[in-house]
Amino acid sequence: MDINAILSTSLGQTSLGDVISAVITLVLCIIIIRVVMKLVARMLAKTKLDGRIQKYTVAGIKAVLYIITFITVAASLNIDMTSLVALLSVGSLGLTLAAEDILGNMAGGLVIMGSHPFSIGDFIEVSGVSGTVEEISLNHTKLTTPDGLRVMLPNQELASSQIINYTVRGKRRVKQVVSASYDAPTATVRAACLQAVAMTDNVLADPAPAVYLTNYGDSSIEYTTFCWVEASNYWSVLCSLGENLRTTFAKNGVEMTYNHLNIHIVENRGETVDK
Repeated sequence: MDINAILSTSLGQTSLGDVISAVITLVLCIIIIRVVMKLVARMLAKTKLDGRIQKYTVAGIKAVLYIITFITVAASLNIDMTSLVALLSVGSLGLTLAAEDILGNMAGGLVIMGSHPFSIGDFIEVSGVSGTVEEISLNHTKLTTPDGLRVMLPNQELASSQIINYTVRGKRRVKQVVSASYDAPTATVRAACLQAVAMTDNVLADPAPAVYLTNYGDSSIEYTTFCWVEASNYWSVLCSLGENLRTTFAKNGVEMTYNHLNIHIVENRGETVDK
């Protein structure tokens, strides 16, 4: 049934008293909506919900109250709401199916804003992409990668993925792996690694830096140096430590090995036997 036909048929049966009653109902509903929205705003202000979630909640409640107001006023005007509600339901279903991805992203955005897995300025890794969070909207989250690329991740994917937040605890551990010759004493290599850490700026004293022998290779021994830094200094310390390790190895006479092959030729000194 056409909406215009429904309205014209119903309005033809509406009297002046019905119109006055509808106007009074509309005014009362608007007053009630304002009172209710003030109470809702006060209640939400006392919660720890994200400000954007509070805004979306207020907007959703207001929309529902206005829909109820429309139905109530229409009923006061003797408009048959059965067919109208059916048409609106079919239309809403069509819009919901068409906007399934958008609604999924919005739901994911609400989950992210409610659970706070990360905040603006945090450095995170998700789905193989790492970067600094620049913006969290209802549909997408924007990251800026270390090489300056802008990545927009759908919130639906973010909410269902594993998220690594490198910033939230304030500190990060720097790890540098180097190799040294089997001829170099372990104590000498460890001392060289700790000297490199001491030469590097912005390394935290607590937890204390540490050096461990972590692997025996075919032609070298692997040592791993660990130290802790403020999250914002991670990349600068990582690069500086790598340079300082090369310097201190040279000063201490420690060979920083690489993959190579030694060939030993053995002469056959056996005598030829005459037959």
